Amino acid sequence: MISYRYNKGITLIELLVVVAIAAILAAIAIASYKSYIVRARRADAKTALEQVRAAQEMWRAEKGQYATDGGGATAEVKLQMTMGVPPTTISQYYTWSFTVKTATAFTARATPTGSQASDGWLQINEQGTKTDAQGRTYPNPYCKWSK
Repeated sequence: MISYRYNKGITLIELLVVVAIAAILAAIAIASYKSYIVRARRADAKTALEQVRAAQEMWRAEKGQYATDGGGATAEVKLQMTMGVPPTTISQYYTWSFTVKTATAFTARATPTGSQASDGWLQINEQGTKTDAQGRTYPNPYCKWSK
C-alpha cells in the first residue's frame, strides 16, 4: 500500500504575514536611515562653522581684527586662505553666510538647502555662542548643536 504524505509548505496567508512584517521593518529602517543622514549632514555643517570661527580667530591673531568685506575681497574669500577650502566644499547641503562682518564681531550661519531644508539653520558668533533656528542656544539639550 502506498502512503501519501501531505506536502508541507507555506500557505498564502503565511507568506503575506512574512511580507507584511518585512515591509514594516523596512519602513522603520528607512526612516531611521533618513534621520541618520540628516544628523550626519548637520554634523558636517557644525564642523564647518567651527572651522570658520577658528579661521576668523587666526585672522584676528594675525591682523588684529576679524576678516571683513573690503579691499577687493569678501570675508569668505579672505578666510579661504586660512581655512584652505571654502565651507561650501565641506557640505553641499548648506548655504553659508556671514550675517555680521565687522572688525570686532562676526556671525556665521549655515542655512540648509534641498533635502536638508527642514532641519533649520545653525549659527555661531565670535564668542562661540551657538544657536539654532528655534532660538535655542547650546548647551540646551534641544538645541540642534547638541544633537
